[in-house]
Amino acid sequence: MKGNPVTGFNYLLEGFRLITQPGLRLFVLIPLLINIVIFSLLINLTIAQFSGWIEAAMEWVPDWLSFIRWILWPMAVLLILTVVMYTFSVIANIIASPFNGLLAEKTEELLTGKEVPGFETIGQAVLSFPKSIGRELAKLVYYIPLALLVLIISFIPLINAISPLLWFLLGAWMMVIQYCDYPMDNHQVSFGDMKQRIKVMRLTSTGFGASVMVGTMIPLVNLIIMPAAVCGATAYWAREMKTEVAVKTAS
Repeated sequence: MKGNPVTGFNYLLEGFRLITQPGLRLFVLIPLLINIVIFSLLINLTIAQFSGWIEAAMEWVPDWLSFIRWILWPMAVLLILTVVMYTFSVIANIIASPFNGLLAEKTEELLTGKEVPGFETIGQAVLSFPKSIGRELAKLVYYIPLALLVLIISFIPLINAISPLLWFLLGAWMMVIQYCDYPMDNHQVSFGDMKQRIKVMRLTSTGFGASVMVGTMIPLVNLIIMPAAVCGATAYWAREMKTEVAVKTAS
């Protein structure tokens, strides 16, 4: 497998740096506000329901495995946090998708010094919302069969002990697909081709997605993770994946 997970983590760190750049602050603002509003609503729900969700998850542990409940409890916490935060990310990204595309466009222009065909104004981004929804639905269609497979594994005794890890890895993979799609969609890269480009640098992609997934679970960081991930994914695209797409298209 090609790539380096540390490189993926570094791209997210670069994303945090990029969102402070004067030329990007205006385009960061709307995704940031959407992220804060959605997160605030979801965190209130999570706090109110969290203990009940933990109890429901632990009820699936058979009596003969009760002696390892102390191990399974933190795994159940990880599982619930992963599912909740991924759900939060999906909702926030659907609403913010046209603005994330605009942010990716302006980030790439800042990094490369070259104009990216696409939106010129926030108003144009708003008008593109129906198209953006279609792309987000494509991601959901891709995610659902994988989620169902992990869900089935979650009900198989013994094997289901690794289900929290599988949910986290699935969430991490979807994070890299979610955010790398914005700069690629700006260049009319198909959804299928986008997935292939991400798989070529699988270790870097997984490192980036896992870093974003962890970021969604850290208080305060999760408020700014969406625009930072968009900028970091755009840097990843511009430096490593864009050339591979161009080579493939030309061949």
